[in-house]
Amino acid sequence: MVNNAGLGGTKNLVEMTDEEWNKVIDVTLGGTMRSTRAALKVMISQGSGVIVNNASVMGWRAQEGQSHYAAAKAGVMALTRTAAIEAAPHGIRVNCVAPSLAMHAHLEKVTSKEFLEELTKKEAMGRSAEVWEVSNVIIFLASDLSSYMTGETVSVSSQRA
Repeated sequence: MVNNAGLGGTKNLVEMTDEEWNKVIDVTLGGTMRSTRAALKVMISQGSGVIVNNASVMGWRAQEGQSHYAAAKAGVMALTRTAAIEAAPHGIRVNCVAPSLAMHAHLEKVTSKEFLEELTKKEAMGRSAEVWEVSNVIIFLASDLSSYMTGETVSVSSQRA
């Protein structure tokens, strides 16, 4: 199962309302937790399974206006590690992918062109990731090629530190 729950937005912490904070935390972290929990119930009864959660390099790095999103994605990484330890005795692996900037239609719809250009300049490769470049890592984590990995977060990033 691939968890791709996420909601963002840009607002400095001092201007952010509790409602804005809670909405991003609930959708991004809470949604991932609820989906993981539901999948684990099924996978435990089967005695096997793989879960790949979608986080973000924002869980490690700071960016102005992203405190709620960064906190939620860091939480997804911690949830992944904990769920992996709990699931391992049942033959279930839980890992996480953490992309930097990956361009897709929804992001272009909800983010200004100027801000996306600014983010793209921070990428060491001089461009954003293509969706398939992130998907390849998800496929790897879901496959038997990563059969010994659990509790890990793999960065798909060329972002400069």
